[in-house]
Amino acid sequence: MKTKVNNRLFWYLKDGIEFDLENPSHVDMYVQQILSHGKAEDIQKMLEILPPEKFRKSFKRIRRFLRREVRRFWEAGLGDTGEDS
Repeated sequence: MKTKVNNRLFWYLKDGIEFDLENPSHVDMYVQQILSHGKAEDIQKMLEILPPEKFRKSFKRIRRFLRREVRRFWEAGLGDTGEDS
């Protein structure tokens, strides 16, 4: 599945770029940028697009790159303390 990038969040990419959400590196970039810089509606849209397990797997891969407050919020919400990593 492909999704167009939001230029407000992905200002550093060319207009019209799409993420291939079957590619884990694209998913990780998408999730990290939205969790770091997105508004509530951006996060809601992301959670509608991504299956829950794909989001969880991506979060586990990218959580160390998130600000502490953002990481802790999502760890608490997902019931994932991060102790296994």
